[in-house]
Amino acid sequence: MRVFFLCLALGLMTTVALASPSPAAEPLTPEQKTAVEKIIHDYFLAHPEFMVEVLQAAEDKLKAAKAGDVKQSIAARRDELLHDASAPVAGNPAGDVTIVEFFDYRCPYCKQVEPSLEALLKQDPKLRIVYKEFPVLGEASVYATRMALAARKQGKYLPFHDAMMATKGEINHEVIERVAKAAGVDVEKAKAEMNAPEIDALIKRNYALAQALDINGTPAFIVGDTLVPGATDMAGLRELVAAARKAG
Repeated sequence: MRVFFLCLALGLMTTVALASPSPAAEPLTPEQKTAVEKIIHDYFLAHPEFMVEVLQAAEDKLKAAKAGDVKQSIAARRDELLHDASAPVAGNPAGDVTIVEFFDYRCPYCKQVEPSLEALLKQDPKLRIVYKEFPVLGEASVYATRMALAARKQGKYLPFHDAMMATKGEINHEVIERVAKAAGVDVEKAKAEMNAPEIDALIKRNYALAQALDINGTPAFIVGDTLVPGATDMAGLRELVAAARKAG
């Protein structure tokens, strides 16, 4: 913020200097600089709304630039986002709109959104969801992700996923294994397979993809060319899907 004010002040000082009768090659004297700084200071005090407008315009410009960068990144990595054969998928495999979710089994906000996702899947037969396991909340999160991906080899990913997302309270190894067993997973077999090279590779790809898209937390959703960091509600999800469907 201080840098922004400094740049703004220097710009105004330069404008005053160019408008002054002094030769253009002559720098401002210390006295002139002090006078200009006082003018700027007094103007800001007298017109605080000016600074609000300037800061809002600067923030809007930065947001627009970042949104443009994100759209380009999504376009460049669309195949990784939508068609990684190792990524678990729910809904209609041939759906016309895909929601990509980066999530963590220990994330309370992910669990808050889960009922809306499940309801939307039931209501929209053309919807597809790609789950990007993104364990960022500690070792237990990584263990849950590895259990989920090992359960996928047994055809039990979705039962385990749904059960984990419905599990409240502390999530540790014991809880994860209990949930897996209740979901029909052969836990001992899954534990033997959860450190397989292909599971390591998928987790690494998800981390790299999140970094490329500037995703730093969970949940995060990508629908079409739009990235939504953080939790959203049923209405928000519907709007994203409708916009993506309209865009084709």
